[in-house]
Amino acid sequence: MSEHERLRRTQLEFAAHIRDPERSPAPAGIEDRRLNIYRELFYNNLRDLLGRSFPVIRRVLGEDAWSRMVRDWLVRHRAQTPLFLELPREFLRYLEDARDAPEDPPFLAELAHYEWVELALSIDERDLDDTGIERDGNLLAGHPVLSPLAWSLAYTWPVHRIAPDFQPTEPPAEPTRLVVYRDRADEIGFLEINPVTARLLELLDRAVGASSGRDCLLQIAAELGHPSPDTVVAAGAAILDDLRARDVILGVRQETVAQSTAGAAR
Repeated sequence: MSEHERLRRTQLEFAAHIRDPERSPAPAGIEDRRLNIYRELFYNNLRDLLGRSFPVIRRVLGEDAWSRMVRDWLVRHRAQTPLFLELPREFLRYLEDARDAPEDPPFLAELAHYEWVELALSIDERDLDDTGIERDGNLLAGHPVLSPLAWSLAYTWPVHRIAPDFQPTEPPAEPTRLVVYRDRADEIGFLEINPVTARLLELLDRAVGASSGRDCLLQIAAELGHPSPDTVVAAGAAILDDLRARDVILGVRQETVAQSTAGAAR
């Protein structure tokens, strides 16, 4: 065996042992006291990094179960990135694709996704850009612009309420709909929304051209078969204003402001 091959084998044995010291023997010729330093540093750093990213899961499971889960992740999952800030996404993939433990709470994967969303928004390097946007424009007449740092989500479980003293065993009859967002002050917030608001956000996200807030609300009224579309528009206007106050909506496109102004002039 060449020196290169010997070094390569030692590296693989070392990595396997650090991941799973109970089932993977240490490379020969390395003092266990030295190996133990690496074992503890590697495991403790990752356990605490993930614990800061998924604090609710850590509290819900308790320290013993949390520690076993992190060890299982190290044994079973192969991360595709060396970047520390990307490791929580790797942990989420493990929970969604590889984790198979009947003792886990049924809401575990969704709770992990919700906690990861908060992290993903907090480290997103984009800033909210008002270029081409009229922040105080008319949200009914103009085309409302959604923040790229606002995610509309739906979960089977009420993930925003789960805590050590609230761990449901059966999902509610209706999905939990949330908007998680980062505002102009770089603060993370969330808002529980109803199906109408969720549909409004979906329409605004998909709308093209000069589709206005009023157009979207009238479409919702038609879908609901509501006998008074103006009532839906009035209620929707208040929803739009609230979303703008939270920086979920940034304003309206400037070209739609100009078009509505020109139309009023005529």
